[in-house]
Amino acid sequence: MKIVEVEAIPFAIPYRKPLRFASGEVHVADHVLVRVRTDDGVVGVAEAPPRPYTYGETQASIVAVVDKLFAPELLGLSLLEREVVHARMNRTVGNPAAKAAVDMAIWDALGRTLGVSVSQLLGGFTDRMRVSHMVGFASDAEMVTETERVRDTYGISVFKVKVGRRPVELDVGACRALREALGPDVELYVDGNRGWTPSEAARALRAMADLDLTLSEELCPADDVLGRRWLTAQTSVPTVADESATTPGEVTRELLGGAATAISIKTARSGFTTSQRILHQCEGLGVEVVMGNQIDGQVGTACTVAFGAAHRSSSRRAGELSNFLDMSDDLLTEPLEISGGELVVRPGPGIGVEIDPDKLARYRQD
Repeated sequence: MKIVEVEAIPFAIPYRKPLRFASGEVHVADHVLVRVRTDDGVVGVAEAPPRPYTYGETQASIVAVVDKLFAPELLGLSLLEREVVHARMNRTVGNPAAKAAVDMAIWDALGRTLGVSVSQLLGGFTDRMRVSHMVGFASDAEMVTETERVRDTYGISVFKVKVGRRPVELDVGACRALREALGPDVELYVDGNRGWTPSEAARALRAMADLDLTLSEELCPADDVLGRRWLTAQTSVPTVADESATTPGEVTRELLGGAATAISIKTARSGFTTSQRILHQCEGLGVEVVMGNQIDGQVGTACTVAFGAAHRSSSRRAGELSNFLDMSDDLLTEPLEISGGELVVRPGPGIGVEIDPDKLARYRQD
């Protein structure tokens, strides 16, 4: 069970259509596949999606930090020495997606070694999650058409609407069009990706007060601590901290300071180990969590549903598990399937996925 190789493989798969939001847009999934190999011949995998406009990481930086800094420090460690793994990686500041992928690949290798699902190792609460679909910037008609297609094709009834445009009336109109087209039985919530000022966000939420929004996520800049506290005090819509709460320390600041009333957990930036710490922290403070999405491919989505389904509190709300639908292809031998508005945890050992070597050879960038 000792680590003998840590490998970072860059790959790129185009999206069928770009996903647009306040902090940027994505045309290609230029991600990194991280593989951890043990002396028993077991290989664990995970996916690192770089988001330079959010965390500063790029595909090249993830490959470099894994290959040059993390790998030499982790060789020879046991898969069970996760605290040592994190202590050594944390000598390097930042790089959340790179660290998360290494962590999850180690968990995957451990599950494969033991012949047990990672979801069971983490908690095993359920074997599935309801799915929330993210809707990016487009015209009102295009956004309505997309949500109706996703609802009718996959049975999804929860939608996260990207907002944060100026003027705010663009997004108010879009949300109103979605509510009118989809009716009262569909859940809608909004994510600003830090695009609005606090006053703009307050005005938008007042204008949408009759739309029964269930959550509002990161409407203001992540470092505008006082502005976000003021906004949270203005609204009855639960405030979700996302980019402003990426570590246990930041979660403490956001919740105790009154800047948020719920937390988004993304395994793509905090792995399984730190995500579980954040989850337990939120449980202790009595706040809700949402399983977020970092525009993950199918490998990353398999990790998210494995974690979310493993715990009671993270499986209560629909998880953001569908963005891989917009990719033109993926790396798995057996693609993930959303049916009846749910995604089931893969039943095999580890995270339950296998990489297609031909697809990896086709899309790898090195």
